[in-house]
Amino acid sequence: MAQHNDTGNKAEEMAERFLLDKGYAILDKNFTWQKGEIDIIALKDGWLIFVEVRARSEVAYGFPEQTISKNKAQLIIKTARHYIYQKDWHGKVRFDIIAIIVGQHFEIIQFEDAFF
Repeated sequence: MAQHNDTGNKAEEMAERFLLDKGYAILDKNFTWQKGEIDIIALKDGWLIFVEVRARSEVAYGFPEQTISKNKAQLIIKTARHYIYQKDWHGKVRFDIIAIIVGQHFEIIQFEDAFF
């Protein structure tokens, strides 16, 4: 497996643990529909939260949260709409980004309501 896949898998595990420690309930991971994928779908305080996890091993070329293009965000939203319809969800919805810098030490930051 390529190193970037290992980094991505490690980052998603770290993000999941981070959310669980903050009291989130994890409903789904790696939910796919057509060409879209949502890394983590969680529930907290009546909010259905779609989480995109982004990781970088260094920030010389930008921070992880800066790597989400407009097209990627639109694909996440489209996939989330399918999930909402499939689950017949009628509550509040939010899109978060969890940015992780993975290296000798790591830093994790959650950006709530990052896009819509």
